[in-house]
Amino acid sequence: MHFQLLEQQITCPFCWESITILIDPSESQLYTEDCSVCCRPILIQTDVHGEDDVSVQVAQEDLGF
Repeated sequence: MHFQLLEQQITCPFCWESITILIDPSESQLYTEDCSVCCRPILIQTDVHGEDDVSVQVAQEDLGF
């Protein structure tokens, strides 16, 4: 099974800018990625419910979910 990365728009929980991240739809994940605007660490949680159904939650890394 081959998956392509999905583009997802999120809002940075620090600077409130809309940014694009790439999501791996092959499995649910929890990871940190720096905001491309303010460079602060965003905690990203992805939950995969099917090939085309991926939910994304974001939070400030130091606050968690």
